[in-house]
Amino acid sequence: MKNLSSGQVRSMFLNFFKQHGHTIEPSASLIPQHDPSLLWINSGVATMKKYFDGSVVPSNRRLTSSQKSIRTNDIENVGKTARHQTLFEMLGNFSVGDYFKKEAISWAFELLTSPKWFGWDKNNLYMTVYPKDKDAIHYWEKAGVAPDHIVKIEDNFWDVGQGPSGPDSEIFYDRGKKFTKLADDDPENYPGGENGRYLEVWNIVFSQFNHKPDGTYEPLPRKNIDTGMGLERVVSIFQNAPTNFETDLFLPIIHKTEELSDHQKYDEKDTKKDVAFKIIADHARAITFAIGDGALPSNVGRGYVIRRLIRRATVAGHELGIDDAFLYKLVPVVGHIMESYYPDVLEQSDYISKVIHSEEKRFNETLNDGLKLFNHLIKQLKASNKTEMSGKDAFKLYDTYGFPFELTSEYVHDENLSVDEHGFNNEMQKQRDRARKARGNDMAMGIQRDLLVDLKVPSKYVGYHQLTVNDTELETIIVNDKFVDHVDAGKKAELIFKETPFYAEMGGQVADTGVIKQGDQVVAKVGDVQHAPNKQNLHSVKVLKPMKKGTKYTLVVDQIRHSKIEMNHTATHLLDQSLRNVLGSHTQQAGSLVAPHYLRFDFNHFGQVTDHDLAKVESMVNQQIFKEIPVKTVITDPKSGKEMGAVAIFSNKYGKKVRVVQIGDFSIEFCGGTHVKNTDALGMFKIISESGVGAGVRRIEAVTSSDAFDYLNREEQILKQTASQLKVSKVENVLSRVDQLQNQVKTLEQKQASLESKVAERQASDVFKNTSNINGVKLITGIIKNSKMTQLRQLADTWRSKKLSDVLVLGTSSDGKANLIAAVSDDQVKSGLKAGDIIKTAAKEINGGGGGRPNLAQAGGKKPAGLDKAMKAVKDYISKK
Repeated sequence: MKNLSSGQVRSMFLNFFKQHGHTIEPSASLIPQHDPSLLWINSGVATMKKYFDGSVVPSNRRLTSSQKSIRTNDIENVGKTARHQTLFEMLGNFSVGDYFKKEAISWAFELLTSPKWFGWDKNNLYMTVYPKDKDAIHYWEKAGVAPDHIVKIEDNFWDVGQGPSGPDSEIFYDRGKKFTKLADDDPENYPGGENGRYLEVWNIVFSQFNHKPDGTYEPLPRKNIDTGMGLERVVSIFQNAPTNFETDLFLPIIHKTEELSDHQKYDEKDTKKDVAFKIIADHARAITFAIGDGALPSNVGRGYVIRRLIRRATVAGHELGIDDAFLYKLVPVVGHIMESYYPDVLEQSDYISKVIHSEEKRFNETLNDGLKLFNHLIKQLKASNKTEMSGKDAFKLYDTYGFPFELTSEYVHDENLSVDEHGFNNEMQKQRDRARKARGNDMAMGIQRDLLVDLKVPSKYVGYHQLTVNDTELETIIVNDKFVDHVDAGKKAELIFKETPFYAEMGGQVADTGVIKQGDQVVAKVGDVQHAPNKQNLHSVKVLKPMKKGTKYTLVVDQIRHSKIEMNHTATHLLDQSLRNVLGSHTQQAGSLVAPHYLRFDFNHFGQVTDHDLAKVESMVNQQIFKEIPVKTVITDPKSGKEMGAVAIFSNKYGKKVRVVQIGDFSIEFCGGTHVKNTDALGMFKIISESGVGAGVRRIEAVTSSDAFDYLNREEQILKQTASQLKVSKVENVLSRVDQLQNQVKTLEQKQASLESKVAERQASDVFKNTSNINGVKLITGIIKNSKMTQLRQLADTWRSKKLSDVLVLGTSSDGKANLIAAVSDDQVKSGLKAGDIIKTAAKEINGGGGGRPNLAQAGGKKPAGLDKAMKAVKDYISKK
C-alpha cells in the first residue's frame, strides 16, 4: 500500500481524470450561488446542477473536481463515529451527456488498482450494484472484478422524486476483520452492511431515467455520470488510520488542541475525552472554511450552523479543561493543512480568527448563563419531587445555550435524575421541519431543456467596441418555447443574431435595451438579453412589424442608458477596492447590481461601517475619478490574470480566456462587463445609503455622474428649505441654529420635567397616606394624573427610601397610553412576593405587558381606562397569596 498524503491523493485523482479528457473544475464556495434549495454546497454534483439541468452547456462535457462540502444533518454524531464529518471534500468525475457506464466503470477500476495510480489490491474491493442493472455487472466483470465481489443490493437506485434518476454502484474497501466487531455470520457483515470492515469509498450514479410525475420512468435523452469519493475516507486507507481523524487532515489540529488543553493526550480510543478532541478538530475545519467563504455566526440559516458548531466545540473544550477562547488559534493550523489546494484560508486567517474569537468570547458568557439555567431547572425538579427533566427544557439548553443533549443528560444523571430524550428528539425534529420548510422542497435537478441545449448557432457579441451593428442575420426565432421561421407584429419572441451589440445580463450588470431596425423602420424593441446555455445572446423582444428568420437587421443599443451602466460598473470596481483598502482585505463581494441610475454593492464585513470609514471610502473613489485614470482591458487566461494580481470572485468559474479590467495601479479584477475608457467619465461618486442586509453582509448604494449631481442638488434644496424655516440667511449657519434650538428644547424639557415631578410628588403625598393591610402585607396603590414613567420611578425611589409600606403600585396615563410601576420591599421579596408577578397581573387590565426585577417592575398599555381595575387586581392578587 502506498503511503500518500491527502494532497497527493487529491492531486492524483484530479490528474487521472484530466488525462482522460476531463476539465478540472475549481472547488466552489460553500455558499450556494443561485440555488435557494441548498443551505450549503453539500456535494460535488451540487455545483454541477446548471450543467445537468441544461441551463448552461459546459465547454467540456467531461468534468472533475474536489469540492469542499458541508452537511449538517448529523452533527450530533460527529466525534462519536469514525467517519462523520461536518466539512468534507468530495472527489468526483462527471459526464454531462458524454460517456456512460462502460467508461465510468473501467476508469474507476483503473484508478483504484493500477500501480501508476492508487495501486490497491483488487481482492480488497467490492462493488454493489442494482440487481436489474445487467450492464453494470457486465462492465465490472470485464474490468477484472470477480463475480463474488459484486454484491446485488435492491437499494442501489438513486432517486429523489421527480427528475433524473438511475441505478448506482458503490465501491467498498475491505479493511480486514480487525475493523469489525461483528460475528462472521452477522447479517450486517457484508459490503453495504452496517459494519466497520467494509468502508464505502466511492459511489457512481448512472443517471439514465426521468422519474415522471405519474410515477413512471422514461429514458433520458442524455445519460449522465455523477460520482462521489470522500477524500477523508480514502486518505484513511492510504495512511492506515483507524478513523478519518488519525489522518494528516485532522491530526495537526488535534495535536495543537493537546497543547492548548495543558497537554492532555488523544489516544485514538472512543472515550469521552477523545470525542471532545474529534469534535474540536472537525468543527474547527468547518467554521474556518465557512467563514472564509463569507458566512458569519447568527441566529438563522448558515449563520446558525456556524454558531452551533462554535458552541459545540467550545463545550468540548471545557471537557478538556480549556476555559478560555481557543478555537481561533486553530485557524492557522487548518490553513497550513489545506494550503496546497486552498491558499485563501491562510490569506484570510487573521479575519477568520477575529470572527471566531469574538463569537467564542460571547458564548463563554452564554455558557455560564446556560449553567445557571441548568442549576435552576434542577432545583425546580427537586423542589417538586420530579425525577425527569422535560424534553423542552433540555432542548432550550441545547438550542439557546448550545448544550449538547449528551452533556445535559450527563449532568442530570450526576444529580440522580433523568431527562426525557424522546421529548428532546421531538423538539429537534420540529426544528428540522421548520428549517426544511424554510428552504423549500426544490431539491431535485431539472430535466435538460433540449430546445436550447442543442442550439449551436454561432452568435458573436461585439458590444465592447460598438453599440450599433448593421446587416446582421436573424438566425433563430423562438415563440412560446418553439422554433419558428417568422413572427408577426404584436408578439413576444426570443431572437438570436449572428452578431449583436446588446450586452446579456451577467455579473450584476443589467442587460442592454434598444431597438431592432430594418432600414429606417423600428421592427422590434429589445427589453432584455440573457445568455442561452451555449452562450448565445438571447434577445427578448416585443415585435412591432413582422420579422423573418434569415433576414438581416440593424441592432441599435440605447447608447445613453448603456453609458450610464458603464459608469456605474467602473464605479463598482473603484468601490470594491476602496472597501478593501479602508476596511481590510477580508471584504469580499457578496452580490452587486449595476443599473443605469444607481449601483448596489453587497460585501462581507464583520461589524458596522462607521461614518468616518464610509467617508474615507467615498473620498478614495472620487480621488481616482479626479485623477482621470485610463481603464484598460486585457484578454488573457485565468492563470496569467491571477499572476497580474487580478481579484477573482471565488464563486465564479472562469473559462480558458478571461477579461481583466485594470484601473491604473489602483484596481485590477476579472470582469466580463463593459466599462468607461477613463475614470473622468464618471464625473463624481456619491454614496446614498449603507446598511446591513444579513448576517455579516453590508450593502452600499451609490450614484455617479448626472445622477450624483441630481442627488446632491436635491440635498442642497432640502438644506436651503431648512435654512429658510430656521430663519437663517446662510446655509452654513444651519448647524449652529439647530444647536441653539436643541439647547432651548433641552432647557424647556428639564423645566417641564421638574414641574411634572413636583406635581407628581404633591399627588403622591396624598397617595402615600392611604395604606391597606392585606394578609399582613402593607400595600399602597394609587393613580397619578397626567404623569410619566420617569416620575413614577422617582416616586418609587422616594417610597423605598422612606420605607412607607411593603408594596407600592402606581399608575398614570398620558397621550392615550397607560403606565404602571410596582415595587416590593426586600423582606417581601425574600418571602416570595415579586414585583414582576404583580405587574403582569395589573398589566392585563390596561391591555399591556411588562416585567422587571423581583423588587421593581413596570408595564405599559393602551387602555388608560383600566387603571382602576388594575389597582383592584393587585389587591385581589395579594389577598390570594
